[in-house]
Amino acid sequence: MPAKATDKRRQGVSGPSRGKPSKAGKAGSKKRDEDASPEAGDALGDLARALVKSPDQLELTETELKQEITRTLTADNPQAPQNIVRFSFKEREYKLVDYLDQTAIHFSLNGNLIPKDSDEGRRQSIRSNIEAEKSPVETPAETSEQAEIKDEEQTGDTEAAGEGEGGEEEEAAEEVAEAAEATEAVEAAEAEEPPPKAPEKKLPNQFNFIERASTTPFNPLREKGCQTEPIPSLNFSTTIRQWDIYDAYVEELQRMEKAKEKEKSKPQAVKKEEEKRGLRKLSHVEVQHVEPITRVAKAAKIAERMVNLNTFDDIAQDFKYFEDASDEFRAQQGTLLPLWNFQYEKTKKLAVTAISWNPKYKDLFAVGYGSYDFMKQGHGMVLLYTLKNPSFPEYIFSSDSGVMCLDFNNEHPHLIAVGFYDGNVAIYNLRKETSQPSYKSSAESGKHSGPVWQNELVHMDVIKLSGEGTMQGPEGLQLQTLGCGTSFDFHKKIDYLFLVGTEEGKIYKCSKSYSSQFLDVFEAHHMAVDTISWNPFHLKVFISCSSDWTVKIWDHTIKTPMFVYDLSCAVGDVAWSPYSSTVFAAVTIDGKAHVFDLNINKHEALCTQLVVTRKKNKTTHIQFNPVFPIIIVGDERGLITSLKLSPNLRKMPKEKKGQEVKKGPEVEMAKLEKLLSLVREPEAKAET
Repeated sequence: MPAKATDKRRQGVSGPSRGKPSKAGKAGSKKRDEDASPEAGDALGDLARALVKSPDQLELTETELKQEITRTLTADNPQAPQNIVRFSFKEREYKLVDYLDQTAIHFSLNGNLIPKDSDEGRRQSIRSNIEAEKSPVETPAETSEQAEIKDEEQTGDTEAAGEGEGGEEEEAAEEVAEAAEATEAVEAAEAEEPPPKAPEKKLPNQFNFIERASTTPFNPLREKGCQTEPIPSLNFSTTIRQWDIYDAYVEELQRMEKAKEKEKSKPQAVKKEEEKRGLRKLSHVEVQHVEPITRVAKAAKIAERMVNLNTFDDIAQDFKYFEDASDEFRAQQGTLLPLWNFQYEKTKKLAVTAISWNPKYKDLFAVGYGSYDFMKQGHGMVLLYTLKNPSFPEYIFSSDSGVMCLDFNNEHPHLIAVGFYDGNVAIYNLRKETSQPSYKSSAESGKHSGPVWQNELVHMDVIKLSGEGTMQGPEGLQLQTLGCGTSFDFHKKIDYLFLVGTEEGKIYKCSKSYSSQFLDVFEAHHMAVDTISWNPFHLKVFISCSSDWTVKIWDHTIKTPMFVYDLSCAVGDVAWSPYSSTVFAAVTIDGKAHVFDLNINKHEALCTQLVVTRKKNKTTHIQFNPVFPIIIVGDERGLITSLKLSPNLRKMPKEKKGQEVKKGPEVEMAKLEKLLSLVREPEAKAET
């Protein structure tokens, strides 16, 4: 449009006769004005609405148009098949496909247009600009009107140059004429311009939709399976005749006879000594049977653990990851989550008499089996379980007498000392494949005449406490008590200091340096002292439990207890936790486990939970794991139950912003000392 206006202006300058528009031009412009009139636009709009309206469209009233109608659009394809069946390699059967592709393609067209903003569009634009710069510039062909205007301008310039200077009047007249012609040319150009198009009107929504929604299709589930190649196998066949079988039996009998002759030729004293120490050599026949069994046993143990990992996978996940979220809504109370149960078929009629964790392998623990009913004494067993295989024990040792106590050696964790009801003490070596003990006392070596209630394997020395009221140890240590000893414990830091509990309820503080007298005597309980244990953090504190229903916490420098708890039932065992100086747990014969934390509540237990559900069954022993937040509880039916402590039962100091939480034995000792200072009497405080 601007180009056309410029051409008309030049035409008006060249002469008066060419500045006026033609009749045909006027007629065309008039016709276009008529077409661009409002009446013509309304007619076109009515025509468009008439064409768009469907002939079968309902005529709705204003009230019906304002009514809200909700319709839900789904992405389901009504033409999609619903009976497709595919083979599932996971379940080994044909299954109906639940998820189908609901996409329906109505129109598809492959084009060659690309977006300008894309990388390919930018490369093509740069390529076309480079080609345009290299090629010569072509001017468009001039129109006839432009050529005439150009010729007239050239002739006018030559005439003006030939005539020279004209009169002032002629120049003024020409200027007036030029201005008039330019004005006419501009008006003619404006008249020839096409009228502006009226904006298209959007058709109104015939149904007055208010909201719309759409959903994305569900991705179908996919299964991926693989099939391994079968293990190559070979077919072997041979023919065995009757005389081949007979010859094999004859050879076997000859070997057995030779082995018996060798055994008879040995002196009787040598045989007894070998039987005591478990060093009897196997015969050639026995070696042949044992060697393949030992080779298979290792592979079978690995396979057994793999099967158990799959069988007890849900329990293993709870052991590692589960935390009771309901503790957040309890002020101080906690819970115990049952995990694995450990039981051996041959120990169902025996009671759990001792439990001890291995000091090196934190998942391995030993259990002693015997009987607390002195009228029904029989055989005993020592089993070693691991948390990795709850279905079967790792080691099995049998004995003629019931086991009453056991303990691992801290420096040599493969050695375990066991005390029996008949007064004997034995040491088992887990590195040896024999089931016989490496050492066992006898009447000649000086065994006890009563049951060995408790023993400790300190360094390489066995210190044992018998029911006859004597305590024996290395270097001639022998302590005679005034009553029947039932429990004892050595100090964790002071190696010569230890405590002894008796059947009369007294506790004796003793020293290895003074074997003929006691350092102090505590009138602790009214019945037998079942367990004594020093606190692993505080040097002065120990705990005791008794059948008189009480658990007491003591300071060995004070003869009165610091804390006393009545559990309303005979207490079988008590144990300190390895992670906090204020947490301990106890079991009662009514089948319940009690967990205390003095730092949170000094008056009652944070958790009291029933562990044994059977009637006429009692819980006997309890122990904390040294690393993991679990406890194990034994009962009179030979069952070991493992339980996980909830977060409220093992609370640790919270970290503050910009401050590090202090941890260590000193912090735990100070925490317990702060509680004891609140209950000590003024005189006792002055002494300490």
